[in-house]
Amino acid sequence: MSHTLLGNLKGDRRTHSVAYLTDVSAEKAYWLAHTPLERVKQVEIMRRINYGPGATARLQRVLEITERERS
Repeated sequence: MSHTLLGNLKGDRRTHSVAYLTDVSAEKAYWLAHTPLERVKQVEIMRRINYGPGATARLQRVLEITERERS
């Protein structure tokens, strides 16, 4: 996905609604109405919002060799 994805986000106020946290069925029905690809795209957007620019960085491999004391 493009790194400009977050820059192109705009909220559509007509699609927002208020619901109770215990109202699970409405949220499930909302997501099931979307294709799997749309759901994965939304997960990727949330991941980038939560983790910022480092979300696409690779993990650093670290190797440390230690010697144990003899007992």
